[in-house]
Amino acid sequence: MVEFDEAEVAQPDSRDDTTLALRIAKKETVASEIWAFELVSANDAELPAFTPGAHIRIRVPNGELRKYSLCNAPADHSRYIITVKRDEQGRGGSVSLIDEASVGQTLHAQAPDNAFELVEDPGSLILIAGGIGITPILSMIRSLGEEPSVPWTLYYLTREAQDTAYRELLAAAPYGSRIVFHHSQEQHERFDLWPVLEKPNKGHVYCCGPRGLMKDVRDMSGHWSNSRIHFESFVEGGERKPDDKPFTVTLARSGRSLEVPVGKSILEVLHAAGVAVPCSCESGTCGTCRTHMLEGTADHRDMVLMPEEQDDQIMVCVSRAVSERLVLDL
Repeated sequence: MVEFDEAEVAQPDSRDDTTLALRIAKKETVASEIWAFELVSANDAELPAFTPGAHIRIRVPNGELRKYSLCNAPADHSRYIITVKRDEQGRGGSVSLIDEASVGQTLHAQAPDNAFELVEDPGSLILIAGGIGITPILSMIRSLGEEPSVPWTLYYLTREAQDTAYRELLAAAPYGSRIVFHHSQEQHERFDLWPVLEKPNKGHVYCCGPRGLMKDVRDMSGHWSNSRIHFESFVEGGERKPDDKPFTVTLARSGRSLEVPVGKSILEVLHAAGVAVPCSCESGTCGTCRTHMLEGTADHRDMVLMPEEQDDQIMVCVSRAVSERLVLDL
């Protein structure tokens, strides 16, 4: 997880276009250390529509801009519901929101975006959620309705039952018969997803959860069509590793060189320098920030690039460098 020092936290986000004023109408616990926030318009304006799997970025009380999936049904136009796990080891956004935000308070946010969109006519759906990764998938389930025309099954994996957000809701009708719950500590083993993914079909797989879970799913689904496997991560900027080192990126079109320190992504450094690079998920799962690489060796940390693409392409939101310098086609 990326950590920032106090000086960095105080700096405004270079892409700050928070245009929505949202009032906290309700705040409640939905599992151990997990809170749901119901957000409504603070000025009675119409909330922008969203699609299943969408997220919003919210300016939390400590000033950081953080991404949270919307978990209510898209047909519910009167509110947004986000669900947040309090993570002491994270970047501070969840702790600030849960500890400092209260009912009646106004938060500012960006309009909904979607890097994990449910495709039209998916055929069938295999949904895999790890921990707090249930949030965008819950919106998908709600969008399908009580008698869905699309067959779906959810595999919801958590450590313990008490860590399972919305467990009672999901275990009841009309959802319960379609959901497999697995609690690894209580059942003393990890859930084996291989029988689920062994035989490819014409449907789609959606997976959201910890990086380890997503890597397992990617490894087990290598024989599926790449277009049918979809990932969403809640760790923006990618995971921080003990052997991370600073490196330089050189922009080939201008010759400009920028230092990428430990704890900052290439994307963050580019945006801070005024270099426009499109992005959406900022977690290496959507492919929006795919950038052509002219020189250097990348440390790939995304869930998008195929092995044959890794020599000359990089996802700048999460990946770093093995070499001391990368030359990008920017």
